[in-house]
Amino acid sequence: MFTTTITSYCPVFWLAEDTSTVTKSKFLWKGNKQDTTKLRTLRKLETRKMEKKNETIKRAEKLVETMMKGNDASHDAAHGFRVRDLALSLAHEEGLHQSSDSMQIVELAALLHDIGDYKYKRDPSEEKIVEEFLEGEGVDDSKKMKILSIINRMGFKEELQGLQVGNDALEFGVVQDADRLDAIGAIGIARCFTFGGSRHRVLHDPSILPRSDLSREQYMKKEEQTTVNHFHEKLLKLKDLMKTKAGQRRAQRRHKFMEQFLEEFYEEWDGRA
Repeated sequence: MFTTTITSYCPVFWLAEDTSTVTKSKFLWKGNKQDTTKLRTLRKLETRKMEKKNETIKRAEKLVETMMKGNDASHDAAHGFRVRDLALSLAHEEGLHQSSDSMQIVELAALLHDIGDYKYKRDPSEEKIVEEFLEGEGVDDSKKMKILSIINRMGFKEELQGLQVGNDALEFGVVQDADRLDAIGAIGIARCFTFGGSRHRVLHDPSILPRSDLSREQYMKKEEQTTVNHFHEKLLKLKDLMKTKAGQRRAQRRHKFMEQFLEEFYEEWDGRA
């Protein structure tokens, strides 16, 4: 029979898989030097792994700043950073913080989601920038494919085409919901008019009605349209398209704010206010 003589106790901090959460173990047997050495080695490896992840995030932030520098303020680097912060917050509410791999997938997908956006694409090669960045950072194939899948399927035009059917991965849901939350509410209103102004669209024209039952092709057309109609064609629909419970809760307030704004807008437009 194997027996161990307990000589003394020493409290230590065990490094969890998600290194943002450190949990304290009760005791470590001092008598086993081999286990202590293994623990130290494991902690060093986990620390290096987290340092590499942090370095990748920093370089991703620099890439976002570089690639989105020439965009108008509706789709600039600040948008990418807000979506990242929202996505991480939603992921925490949905329980994804228990997996450091899931949190990295969420953060990178949220940060990089608008690089190569068709509305701002200046060169066809921009479509490969995110994939090349992930490969250069040594992101493993499984994570890379999940990140690229989220980015390629999260857009409103993809939902119109039905490409999101069956994509119920929680990482996908929190990133898409975060992007859509930034499209509604006070920030969404500001972004909508900023984008419309950058495309020289009129604010409102009562003779131009919102398009209904849009197809992907119709949505992407560069035809003349008013800025206010974008609320009816897309923004007011987003509340009911949220994929996560956390996203649905937050969308309620932002949606209501847009409705109040539009009510005031129409009263002022018609001279009733």
